[in-house]
Amino acid sequence: MSVASRARASTTTAEEPPPSRWAFPPASDADDNGVVGIGADLEPGTLLAAYRAGIFPMPIGRGPRIAWWSPDPRGILPLDSLRVSRSLRASLRRFEIRIDTAFAEVIEACASPEREGGWITPDIIRAYTRLHRLGWAHSVEAWADGTLAGGLYGVSIGGLFAGESMFHRRRDASKVALVALVDLLAGNGASLLDVQWTTPHLRSLGAIDVSRDRYLELLAEAIDRPPVPWP
Repeated sequence: MSVASRARASTTTAEEPPPSRWAFPPASDADDNGVVGIGADLEPGTLLAAYRAGIFPMPIGRGPRIAWWSPDPRGILPLDSLRVSRSLRASLRRFEIRIDTAFAEVIEACASPEREGGWITPDIIRAYTRLHRLGWAHSVEAWADGTLAGGLYGVSIGGLFAGESMFHRRRDASKVALVALVDLLAGNGASLLDVQWTTPHLRSLGAIDVSRDRYLELLAEAIDRPPVPWP
């Protein structure tokens, strides 16, 4: 598993956008479904304020209405608990890992309407592409034979990586991208990989549920850390 990255013209430091004009309620005010509120916008400052408060956006259905979520329990993947099976370890040799070389293609693949439960709308794509251009959103990609085989994207703030979505076109490609992400985070002082909700698939890789209160404690410590130096 080799690693390549897109060369940045200036610096790897993310650019802080103008602050949001919206104020979020505390994450602890979420309703029984985990919804903190509905509305606001997807400006970069709004998105960053939400993640720093333990909140993330997801549309209601495929329409334009955005709900802001803080589920209880919250899914995380402890960086020292990733389960790498023997077959996955063998798969690592079949892919080249690249960072931020095809962010647009990764998020478009994650947004494919053919995927069951798809929630990534054109507005979400535009919003996270803006965050990527500012240096806050990143993609980890698994390539094989010169083509994008799978990957994931998310938001990096201090020692937090908030995973948003992943996809694969070849077996194990998204898992290989996840292994590379965990290696990158663990090797650079990050402490929290947020996966929002656990699924059987994520639990098989080591993801666990923690209470909202515990998540907010972990978050406060994580975002206080120096930012991960993305390649």
